[in-house]
Amino acid sequence: MAAALSDPAAVAEGQEPLLSPGGEEDSRDVVESQEHYKSRWRSIWIMHLTMFLSSVGFSIVVMSVWPYLQKIDSTADASFLGWIIASYSIGQMVASPLFGLWSNYRPRREPLVVSTVISVAANCLYAYVHVPHSHNKYYMLIARALVGFGAGNVAVVRSYIAGATSLTERTSAMANTSACQAVGFILGPVFQTCFTLIGEEGVTWELVRLQLNMYTAPVLFGALLGVINIILIFAVFREHRVDDMGRQCRSINFEGEESGVLDQDAEGNIDQVAVVAVNFLFFVILFVFAVFETIATPLTMDMYSWTRKEAVLYNGIILGVVGVESVVVFMVVKTLSKKTGERAILHGGLLIVLVGFFILLPWGKKLPNIQWQEIKNNSIPRTTFSEMFMPFWSLQAMQLPSNHTAEPTGCPVSQSWCLNTPMIYLAQYISSDILIGLGYPVCNVMSYTLYSKILGPKPQGVYMGWLTASGSGARILGPVFVSQIYTHLGPRWAFSLICGIVVLSLLVLEIVYKRLIAFSVRYGRMEE
Repeated sequence: MAAALSDPAAVAEGQEPLLSPGGEEDSRDVVESQEHYKSRWRSIWIMHLTMFLSSVGFSIVVMSVWPYLQKIDSTADASFLGWIIASYSIGQMVASPLFGLWSNYRPRREPLVVSTVISVAANCLYAYVHVPHSHNKYYMLIARALVGFGAGNVAVVRSYIAGATSLTERTSAMANTSACQAVGFILGPVFQTCFTLIGEEGVTWELVRLQLNMYTAPVLFGALLGVINIILIFAVFREHRVDDMGRQCRSINFEGEESGVLDQDAEGNIDQVAVVAVNFLFFVILFVFAVFETIATPLTMDMYSWTRKEAVLYNGIILGVVGVESVVVFMVVKTLSKKTGERAILHGGLLIVLVGFFILLPWGKKLPNIQWQEIKNNSIPRTTFSEMFMPFWSLQAMQLPSNHTAEPTGCPVSQSWCLNTPMIYLAQYISSDILIGLGYPVCNVMSYTLYSKILGPKPQGVYMGWLTASGSGARILGPVFVSQIYTHLGPRWAFSLICGIVVLSLLVLEIVYKRLIAFSVRYGRMEE
């Protein structure tokens, strides 16, 4: 009977509503009706769609930001491009705790709709940044920051899913959410590539001064998806909440007569040490993956003498394969976690990431091909703070002299470490990609799942907001870290420090391992 209580799927097959072991027929003891079960999971899938659209909003314009910026504002330089790229994460970092706080006290439909409206409006603004006669780059900056601000609804999505699933459903639901997010990151550039068929000029609708071209079509498509998402939130999404056992309960997020009736199992204090520890672990996970994404292009250009075009193409293929691998891992980890538990899988994921970066350490005696370029004044060009946020390939493209007919390849002599650091073999690089592509999704979904279980029946909006903000901060600081360490000290120092950071996170995990348990387990209401 206890197993049936935690498995609402049995109800979905047409059985009568289940009762708690006490057998009293009150509103808290009825586990779930078939209608409630279907409505709850429809709402959860709307949250998955929202997560997918959030990630598409980030990735759909990444490849075209620089050429579009050059087209609309000739005063824009590489330094400003860095701020535009960083603005998305900054906007999300600011908005996540705010939307999370909002969702704790009001129906979640409100922050979800408002955040999506902001994203739609921001995408439309991006499509019109060519219209003003001056300061176009600042309009683009505002547009991308607002898209990121709208993406702060990730905190609301995660907190809703945590509150609408039982402990036995939580890992699977969180894995599906992360898979939708990963698919969004993969398909965003694919959508952008399809829209390149329209061309740079495209067509112009003079009446509303709208240019539909390869730069604006992706964001307008994103705005259309946002409108569809808003319609589905109104038409399909409903507030649902179940406790850790899967029993239907009510919260302040409900409207009407049910408002204010809280879950009695929420009594007790959240383990703040566990909360801080998971925030730290999540920061490290996102930090090292941001380093991995950022380093791919410059590393392969330096080590294998790839041109910019080759580096972007080959790494795009590799990252696409890694993305597909991640989606498969998200699906597999749902089953695996039922046998081993989330903590053990998180530990294993961090070990895999550690091995992945350890493999990238330079070994052997063969040096990379040296790019002998003329260095003006025998000095290394100064990098401004905002340029730290840029993709390396964009920065290197800016520094290429205009009188060069052939693009120089190899490890630039301006990076002094190129003269004495062994090359990283392609087999090392590919092996590292596979391992990091395996370890990262495991760590990502397990940290979210553990975090939601630690918080238990408490309102999770603000806490999820801080977790999202820590991830956004990591995505800002990761490129800053790797741009400085890699450029000036080389891959040996960069990857050694990353290995050290991952080892530190493993030590933290060992210290708090026994505290990373579900709220209900901590207070003896359920067995682990």
